Amino acid sequence: MRINKSFSLVLGSLFVGLLLVIMIISLFYTPYGENVMSITERLQAPGSAHWLGTDNFGRDVLSRIMVGAQTAFLVGSISVAIGLTCGFIVGTLAGYVGGWVDELLMRATDALLAFPGILLALLLVSIFKPNMFQTIIAIGVLSVPSFARVIRSGVLQHREADYVRAARGIGAGHFNVIFIQILPNIISSIITTAALSFSTAILVEAALSYLGLGVQPPDPSWGRMLNEAQGYLNKAPWYALAPGLLITLSVLGFNLLGDGIRDLRDNVNRGG
Repeated sequence: MRINKSFSLVLGSLFVGLLLVIMIISLFYTPYGENVMSITERLQAPGSAHWLGTDNFGRDVLSRIMVGAQTAFLVGSISVAIGLTCGFIVGTLAGYVGGWVDELLMRATDALLAFPGILLALLLVSIFKPNMFQTIIAIGVLSVPSFARVIRSGVLQHREADYVRAARGIGAGHFNVIFIQILPNIISSIITTAALSFSTAILVEAALSYLGLGVQPPDPSWGRMLNEAQGYLNKAPWYALAPGLLITLSVLGFNLLGDGIRDLRDNVNRGG
């Protein structure tokens, strides 16, 4: 399968690329300040002055949507990095060392998976004062089991391969075996998991912010915007439409991207 024939990969890359462009532009330019209020312009319909209308405080929805993309990418990037780092340590130790270490780490992972994701995130965030830092930590913890299982599976699959045995035979140490011999062969699986975890991170952040336990006002968050818009669905439907559409596109984009990478990897492994 060639990349240009992978519908999921192309469409996912398109959606993610669009969101990334919006986020980068927002670092340098927004039509208005994201927190600038104008009571005389409350709940204005989309027009030439405000392309996506205004909210209940007269703030420009487009500007807040653009800056909200920064929040989504920041939370997604750092939480996935936390999950990948911890998951790599857990998965590598479990798969490479094996024995009681594998059993202990995998049972701890199973215990973490036993809790519904959003409920665990609510518990972790509720323990401390809700803010972006707590949200990132909670989402990062949620993503650890996914990375740990994928990495453990890859290490188990490759640790007794002929090329690994050969490397050990010429004196390669554990670091060389793990990072030079095994890691390059499982990197595509890790990238796929990262893409899927990124979409989950965006969705969980939006859910927590919607419930008032994530990003706190006045910082823009798509989930928080949906919470604020729910009381004005009859008067100003555009207020909820914009953040809802961005959440949908971002989650769909990263899921399609992850599926596309997985399909491409499977095709390569089959020699197609």
